[in-house]
Amino acid sequence: MLPITFPFSIFNAHKNKTLKKTSHTMRHHKLLVFSSLLSAFAFNLSAQTFETYEQAIPGTEVKFKMVAIPAGSFTIGSAANDSKKEQDEAPQKKIELSAFWMEEHEVTFAEWDAFFKNMEVPQTKAIAVDAVSRPTAQYIDLTWGMGRDPKQPANSMSQQAGIMYCKWLYEQTGIFYRLPTEAEWEYTCRAGGAPISNDPKSLQEYGFFKNNSAGKYHKVMQLKPNAWGLYDMLGNLTEWTLDQYDAAIYEKLSDGVKDPSTPPASKYPRVSRGGSYLDEPEALRCTNRIPSSAEWNKRDPQIPKSRWWLTDGMYMGFRIARPLQQPSKEEIEKFYASYLK
Repeated sequence: MLPITFPFSIFNAHKNKTLKKTSHTMRHHKLLVFSSLLSAFAFNLSAQTFETYEQAIPGTEVKFKMVAIPAGSFTIGSAANDSKKEQDEAPQKKIELSAFWMEEHEVTFAEWDAFFKNMEVPQTKAIAVDAVSRPTAQYIDLTWGMGRDPKQPANSMSQQAGIMYCKWLYEQTGIFYRLPTEAEWEYTCRAGGAPISNDPKSLQEYGFFKNNSAGKYHKVMQLKPNAWGLYDMLGNLTEWTLDQYDAAIYEKLSDGVKDPSTPPASKYPRVSRGGSYLDEPEALRCTNRIPSSAEWNKRDPQIPKSRWWLTDGMYMGFRIARPLQQPSKEEIEKFYASYLK
């Protein structure tokens, strides 16, 4: 398999380290096909101001901040002498990233409910999320008694729910939003320097984890932000990224690759990051890669199981990103269709 670079920068302890590696030949073929599809895209290079801004959701009083993340390079993965590293965090590779925006905090219930309760989601034949035009009803309390305050992060979210929210937000604002790529997420977590220490004494100033969470998630922005002004990058909820999980992806990346991401190939596993309020401090590392599992939804009684909610993934949430260059309408529709199928 070869790494790919998307032309418009698209796009716990819960992890199972026994996941089998996908055939290199098969993955190589799929990536080449997907890369060929994407190579037909062209940038929309319209001029715009690159700075942190506040996004209002039309028709509501809900607002959130998108933080400008500068273009740059960093070394992804864990150092060879890191005693806490997992096998899928090595070898380290130098990555280059285009500028983008990242949401200041995890998507809250205020933001999610603007979508869930008040708006209609445009439906197309290419989008088969539960074959409905809006999220399915929650058949049990998926907050598990932890609360649904507008400032609490929206939990029990599947990756498709996060991407569908992004599509809906695009329909409302005309701005292309998506989940961050795995590389973007780690770059933002590092915030231009060494990762935040996962020593419990230091970590509790920045994130909620097993030692300081009292067994529940908390309102966003209650602790210190990182050096780039983002809150809860570690802890509170584990966050979805856009990527398919590949345990050996760093072995296949070339040094200096720009804007890498691994496109969807199967429902499981996908990559999440950051650890959660349930995790030991060792899991709250910027380099920790957490593959999704069907076990996160094993108690769902529906047939087929919901693509929106995770009955056993109460610790899962997301934050959104936006690339500097806005793709064309056709490119955006093709992007969403490739992830929501």
